[in-house]
Order: sequence, then structure tokens, then C-alpha cells
Amino acid sequence: MKVVLLAGGQGTRLREETEYRPKPMVNIGRWPVLWHIMKIYSHFGFNEFVICLGYKGEMIKEYFLNYRMMANDFTIHLGKHPVAFHNGNNDLNWKVTLVDTGPNAMTGARLKRIQPHIKEDTFMLTYGDGVADIDVRALVKFHRKHGKLATVTGVTPPSRFGELVVRGDRVVEFSEKPQTRAGLISGGFFVLNTKVFDYLTADDDCIFEQKPLEELTKNGQLMVRPHKGFWHCMDTLRDVHYLNSLWDKGDAPWKVWRW
Repeated sequence: MKVVLLAGGQGTRLREETEYRPKPMVNIGRWPVLWHIMKIYSHFGFNEFVICLGYKGEMIKEYFLNYRMMANDFTIHLGKHPVAFHNGNNDLNWKVTLVDTGPNAMTGARLKRIQPHIKEDTFMLTYGDGVADIDVRALVKFHRKHGKLATVTGVTPPSRFGELVVRGDRVVEFSEKPQTRAGLISGGFFVLNTKVFDYLTADDDCIFEQKPLEELTKNGQLMVRPHKGFWHCMDTLRDVHYLNSLWDKGDAPWKVWRW
């Protein structure tokens, strides 16, 4: 099962960092937040990734092209090809497909444009800026059990993003960035059937969190699995400092993997 990562936005609310690099490449510790997200999935055995590129996407391409050198110490004999790598952290079982989905495309358009790379009936989707101590295998099991087209993780952080109104395990209303109501919000970790592509268009202005999710909800095809553990989105400079402070203290709840 492939994991699709949305990594093409401009990250305007984090302009202090994103003026120079795409938001998924902002570091937590010495590693980009994108790497942290991929490590979460990899811990549960999901090692095939499709990354939707846009704003400064060439920097993400360069990172993965040079990943092994960036992730390890090494000895090189100049003038000869062999390079001796040291001290692990290779993640050599990852298969990463990088797709330029356009500089101005919204989330739904980016997702639609990677459709040719998804051959299986089911795939996962998340954003390139949120970390959580989520049990990915349990999320997939929940999705397969209910048989609907889409599953979203519901979380309850202090800020408001996309709010989910639920009845039992079924989403009955999806409201993006509400102003007043309290309750579950979208944590951004999705499991999707490929029939979801039918709800999308490749037009730049197709926003996954608006008409597609609203129509899936009206059709009774969007389910929620609440997550009561840690979840945090890297949305502002304050978030960057907070996540780095947890990492530096060795108290990062999303670090479910071992080196």
C-alpha cells in the first residue's frame, strides 16, 4: 500500500522558514519534518511513498537524490567511485516517487495528478507537516472493516482546522476551518479507496478538503477514527520551536520507531 504525501504548498503562515525552503523540509532536530512523517509509516511496514511536489519541489528532489550521503558519515576515495558509508540510518527499503504536481495546484488537484502512480485499490494520504503517535496499521484495519471509500483520523488539538461532525463512526458533516464549534478536527491521516479519484479534478483550484470531502460525506462514504494520542501540525514558527523542543529533550511522542 502506497503512502501519498502532500508537499507542494507554499506554507505562507511559516514564511520565516518557507521563504527559503518548502515547509516539509523544515527541520525537527537534524531531519526534515517530511522524514519524521515517513519514519512513522515505515515503522508500521509502509515503505512506498508518492510525494506531491510544488513550491520549491526541486529541494525535495535534491534531498532524496543525496539522501544516503546526507544521512550518514562516509569515506570517499577521490577519483574512484566506491564510497564507504558509516553509522546506519539508511532507510534503504524506502521506495520514493517524486511527482511535480504544479506550482499553484490545490490539494485535490495534486492528489488527482498522482493517480497514475496508484495501482492498488487502497492507499494512504497525509500532509507533509503533521506528526502523530498514530497506529497506522490500526487505522488501515478500521478502514477495511467499515468498507467505505474514505477514512480520516479525528483529533482534538486546541486550534481549529477541518472540523468533523460525527454520528457513531460516520462523518455526517465536514467543515473546513470552522470558527466557533468544538469537537474533532481532521488530523490529516487518511486511508482512501481509489474510487475517491472520481470526486477529484486536475484543475488547479480543486481543494480536497472542500467539495470532494463534502460530497463523500453527503454520500455516507467518509468515516472517522478518533486518535486520542499526540498530534501536532507544523503551521507556525511557534510550532517549529515546540516540536524541536520535544525532540531535543528526547520526549517526542511521534517517534514510534527505533534507530
